[in-house]
Amino acid sequence: MTAPRRAGPLTLHLLRHAKSSWDDPSIRDADRPLSPRGERAGRKLARELARGGVAPRLILCSSARRAVQTLELIRPSLSRQPEVLIEDGLYGAGGRELMLRLRRIPAGRGEAMLIGHNPGIQDVALALAGTTAPASLREHLPTGALVTLSLDVTRWADLRPGVGEVTRLLLPRRL
Repeated sequence: MTAPRRAGPLTLHLLRHAKSSWDDPSIRDADRPLSPRGERAGRKLARELARGGVAPRLILCSSARRAVQTLELIRPSLSRQPEVLIEDGLYGAGGRELMLRLRRIPAGRGEAMLIGHNPGIQDVALALAGTTAPASLREHLPTGALVTLSLDVTRWADLRPGVGEVTRLLLPRRL
């Protein structure tokens, strides 16, 4: 029997943007807004984040309109106002690219959030959690879902597969 993992000094919140609208097929993918359902889910998530005392010091957000709108819905609910970086490189990034970006988070940012897209967000969550990932995370990470991981490393540069433990999994349909 292995000893339970202790909570690490770093915390990472991975948020898949809320549900986007497909009403206008002429809109570029990066410009698609949230749907009414996505806006409702974002407001519910914001209330849950406020209750949970989520306080990232840094938010990395995809430049896609739906990701930025998700950020704006949750931002007022955070217990501290973080530094926010909206980055084009996060749009369409896969798990490998996202992991490389996370490794570049500066020291002193013990709690960070990444708002992006699937499959990249889910791939990073699964890689960090390794064999301890809950079945619901392995199956499907819906839009508007949040995965919080406690990371058993002291520096973002040391991120690697298996160093995380999922401490919170919020799914929109359960809020």
